[in-house]
Amino acid sequence: MNILVAEDDLHLGKLIVHMLKKNQHHVEWVSNGEDAYETAIASDFDIVILDWMMPGQTGLEVCRRLRSGGYSQAILMLTAKDSVQDRIHGLDAGADDYLVKPFEIDELLARLRALSRRNFAPIVEEKVVLYDIVLNRTSYIVNSAKGEIQLTPREFQLFDLLVRNKGQVLPRETILDRIWGFDADVSAKTVDATVKLLRKKLGKLTKKEIIESVRGVGYRLEN
Repeated sequence: MNILVAEDDLHLGKLIVHMLKKNQHHVEWVSNGEDAYETAIASDFDIVILDWMMPGQTGLEVCRRLRSGGYSQAILMLTAKDSVQDRIHGLDAGADDYLVKPFEIDELLARLRALSRRNFAPIVEEKVVLYDIVLNRTSYIVNSAKGEIQLTPREFQLFDLLVRNKGQVLPRETILDRIWGFDADVSAKTVDATVKLLRKKLGKLTKKEIIESVRGVGYRLEN
């Protein structure tokens, strides 16, 4: 995931950034409200983590400002304020989740995984052209001059994940987490089986083997 962290506590900020990068996320870190707002609207983040109390503008103010401008990506609020009324204020400002300090990093990571499985983007017709194949993200249909194939939701999500990360190796564990969820009762063999079925269907549209196996790691969509 591409994550923006807005936290003015130096020690906590370093810890969060270190753990997110350790879990293979791309992270940008700012330490005040104005930078948080400007950075959020200037880049394509999957999730924005906002500390409630920051210099310049508070996280609450940044959240309200983003939502009033139509910002649709996930926002997670971090705060030491733990009253019910404070939580209501945070959620009413537009936050999608709320984590009270002090917290365990594992809980933060779990909440981020849960948020990543929700779709915050508006539902629109969206097509992606890859080689001679067209991927339609609203109909789950993939086609080419040779015809079209209908993918299952899991097959489509897997193909779309590979397309979005074209050229990058995606470990099986990452694919499991993003497609099935970190707490799903499935194994890496499920990923292999789904890739096999996806390749078979794509083979009806193109002779090119576009999904490359990276031995002992996972899969990559060729550049």
